[in-house]
Amino acid sequence: MEDEPLLTARGNAERMGGSAPVSALTGATLRFLAAAIGARAAVEIGTGYGTSGLWLLRGMRPGAVLTSVDLEPEHHRYAREVFTAAGFPAGRYRLIIGRALEVLPRLADGAYDLVFCDADRREYPEYLTAALRLLRPGGIIAFDNALWADQGRSAAHADPDTAAMAELRELTAARTDLVPLLLPIGCGLLAALKRPD
Repeated sequence: MEDEPLLTARGNAERMGGSAPVSALTGATLRFLAAAIGARAAVEIGTGYGTSGLWLLRGMRPGAVLTSVDLEPEHHRYAREVFTAAGFPAGRYRLIIGRALEVLPRLADGAYDLVFCDADRREYPEYLTAALRLLRPGGIIAFDNALWADQGRSAAHADPDTAAMAELRELTAARTDLVPLLLPIGCGLLAALKRPD
């Protein structure tokens, strides 16, 4: 059962339109992953209206910091409101406006415990490369919509989003430095542990 701040975030997303927020089950999984690894620093690609950010913050250690990147200033305004309503002070999150592939190179190598991607699906394979640089050994990367598929097209004529999802699944499965897990929740959550050195 989601509380008032999460319901507010969902309501804002529905009212304003755009991409759908993560499901409650996906959010609970993100919270679990953050808690399981004792995340002190996480990156979120795609702030949206704050739904996934709230779940991540609730799983991270006390005093941990979430860095969230989004193109839309409006998304950050709404996210800030729900983070505050949930009791998270401004020092617990850092909101950066910009295109993820331009922002991520400015973040420190190996400084993050968790990276969550829920933005432009066509850029997911590039997010994987960027995230592997950002993650410490033993860190986790997770991708929402990992089972995304355009049901109206054959595999040979897949739309760019579907093709990118298939490429992402292949890339994570082929890497020996990752331990991937594909969960059939929401539109699919692909999580991968970066093996310790």
